Amino acid sequence: MKDVIVDRDECNRADTTLEGLASLKPVRGPDKFVTAGNASQLSDGAAAVVLMEAKAAQSRGVEALGRFAGFAVAGCEPDEMGIGPVFAVPRLLERHGLKVDDIDLWELNEAFASQCLYSRDRLGIDPEKYNVNGGSIAIGHPFGMTGTRCTGHILLEGRRRKAAGQNVKWGVVTMCIGGGMGAAGLFEIY
Repeated sequence: MKDVIVDRDECNRADTTLEGLASLKPVRGPDKFVTAGNASQLSDGAAAVVLMEAKAAQSRGVEALGRFAGFAVAGCEPDEMGIGPVFAVPRLLERHGLKVDDIDLWELNEAFASQCLYSRDRLGIDPEKYNVNGGSIAIGHPFGMTGTRCTGHILLEGRRRKAAGQNVKWGVVTMCIGGGMGAAGLFEIY
């Protein structure tokens, strides 16, 4: 066994250019559009989020980043699973009496740019509130930790914005789920 030090992110490439991205060939043939430049890479990663009652956090001296307010899932056709959030988000917002414009930050973590852009546009999400530091294509899409990565990211970004004097209250994390589902979680950012 060999020790390895990971000192930088493997997916961000400083030498990427628009010309380079435009020159990439579509993976499934010339009439298709998914390339290595608009799809997430296979990433390594690990994350953890602790969910507990507010009183339990206070008794342990743990400062909460936010409150998990709710969750919704919705089914869709298996071959449409990448746009599952389009069906889950309206259900989530309706349950909480909120509208798309009430949400301050959105994390749509999908494997392909077309999925993210379709979902963003179909839901009417303001691009200035959407994947503000880059989504899965920029950050990575490690299997089994999508929700945790997005949750931690949105809560930390919300806290950073509040510290800078911005009014940030609500964040939504979405993901598609293989087999034909979409999921959406609502967080109140502290």
